[in-house]
Amino acid sequence: MKTINDFNFSNKKALIRVDFNVPLNESFQVTDATRIISAKPTIIKILEDGGSCILMSHLGRPKGVQDEYSLRHIVSKVEDVLGVEVKFVDQCVGAKAEAEASNLKPGEVLLLENLRFHSEETAGDQNFAEQLSRLGDIYVNDAFGTAHRAHASTTIVAQFFADHKCFGSLLAQEIESIEKVMKTGEKPVLAILGGAKVSSKITIIENILDKVDHLIIGGGMAFTFVKAQGGQIGNSICEDDKMDLALDILKQAKTKDVQVHIPEDVVAADAFKNDANTQIVDINNIPEGWEGIDAGPKSLQTFNDVVMASKTILWNGPLGVFEMENFAKGTIALGNSIAEATKKGAFSLVGGGDSVAAVKQFGFQDKVSYVSTGGGAMLESLEGKTLPGIAAILE
Repeated sequence: MKTINDFNFSNKKALIRVDFNVPLNESFQVTDATRIISAKPTIIKILEDGGSCILMSHLGRPKGVQDEYSLRHIVSKVEDVLGVEVKFVDQCVGAKAEAEASNLKPGEVLLLENLRFHSEETAGDQNFAEQLSRLGDIYVNDAFGTAHRAHASTTIVAQFFADHKCFGSLLAQEIESIEKVMKTGEKPVLAILGGAKVSSKITIIENILDKVDHLIIGGGMAFTFVKAQGGQIGNSICEDDKMDLALDILKQAKTKDVQVHIPEDVVAADAFKNDANTQIVDINNIPEGWEGIDAGPKSLQTFNDVVMASKTILWNGPLGVFEMENFAKGTIALGNSIAEATKKGAFSLVGGGDSVAAVKQFGFQDKVSYVSTGGGAMLESLEGKTLPGIAAILE
């Protein structure tokens, strides 16, 4: 696996695919710079080698050229994060972009305009990728968030760089973190899967059953497992058409000697709102008119014991409706348990949209080993798929 550490970028132009698809407010200010901060180590390494950086990214899902999706809006934030001046060109291919890239001096950074202003980017167009390749000497992919897409800038462009292509430090870290969970992690290995639907996690569960010792199933998807085993779940969310599958997963887990932990009790509410009436009930006996919205105290104690006994931990998905303050306690308690286990030497990887949002909201990002920057890419990796953006560098 070639990374930026295998190259000296002195007097070289690095064409770097970054993931600067960051949220902006009405005034076009960046409201969360995590993805820019994550790319900084790669960019700084190249600049310190005496190289220059040509950054390419998409922003949003524009239909053609739309100014609100222009990357010019983020230039000042990128400058703040990197601590260097960032030049901007309002094209990403063609004579103007090539001239700006050609004039770039060692130590300088150029940001190209939004790749998705061209439909050829998402189409994985060969000619468009070739035009991008003219801008740099070495191709660096540091965009894990788009590594599962076979787009021109994430995959196709790598063909034009033969031995002059590598992973940036962010993407290398992502690959290593997932490998720690899936292949090299110290046992016992624990996977915690939460969120609303079993259907969105089926392939992950099936793929990780061979790799883990313990599986915690939390959040809304737990009720499908409970109902499938004859429990009364009241008005709780449930995928009735996935109950046979849930039973099959439990059967598979048993044959593979994986211990499955499903909540024993829940905080049930009489309405789906923060100020609803609540009661703590056994998960198998939720009264009609009530729905489970968070994990209960017994469950949290059990989960804490499992987490503390684990050496490698994957967390994907919250335990309750953490967006409502009164139903965030389960997710916060789990975060505290994982933070404590990490402090004691466990390796913990958090990935997938909602769990990453929870980790940030409750301040756990510096208390776990690694927080993944890619939602879909992370999930596809856990499903055992080879991501096109990663395969293109390895080829």
